[in-house]
Amino acid sequence: MTARIDQSNRVAGVTVRLVLASASPSRRELLHRAGVEPTVHVSDVDEDAILERAVAAYGPLEPADVALTLARAKAEDVTAQLAGLSEATADAIVLGCDSVLELDGQALGKPGTAERATERWRAMRGRTGILHTGHWVVDDREPDAGGTGGTLGATASTPIRFAEVTDEEIAAYVASGEPLGVAGAFTLEGRAAPYIEGIEGDPSNVMGLSLPLLRLLLAELDIPWPDVLAT
Repeated sequence: MTARIDQSNRVAGVTVRLVLASASPSRRELLHRAGVEPTVHVSDVDEDAILERAVAAYGPLEPADVALTLARAKAEDVTAQLAGLSEATADAIVLGCDSVLELDGQALGKPGTAERATERWRAMRGRTGILHTGHWVVDDREPDAGGTGGTLGATASTPIRFAEVTDEEIAAYVASGEPLGVAGAFTLEGRAAPYIEGIEGDPSNVMGLSLPLLRLLLAELDIPWPDVLAT
């Protein structure tokens, strides 16, 4: 975890607005089911360029570091966007997330094409991969609203055991279009569910946002979980 947190005085009784720097419906739904109603502002970052700069600066990245690097870039990009918006208020915590599946030491993001999704599933079947989700939060609140100026993040990692699916099952799943635009080419809560035999750890992390980890990150900013719940 990386952190830069200033001392602050928490403002009691104030609901803290959470801004989700992601277009992911799964992440938004996870927050909604947990009682949080985020404002969504989608980031506009060049992920390949971000990773190229990170590799140039620090050397090869582990899959978990890839997820955290992109999560931070998204959170910081949206924080900059909010600075130029008239509706930005003084109670915003910005959350950026990014997920990758680690298999054979490689970070696998969204396959993008049916051919690549098919290759991924043929490589994953009967094996265990690790879903890494990077989380980065930026405290963009004003000091008089309890803001700390803090920015910090961490990665949650969850092993996933895939079934020994057949070529026919892979073809049908890929044809649905679902795996093309999601990290690791699967969704636990969607059509891939019959092909996932087990996970070890936090299921919300596999869906793109670890709620237990988010709670801990907010606590580092002196924000109790009830403060982000919708009233």
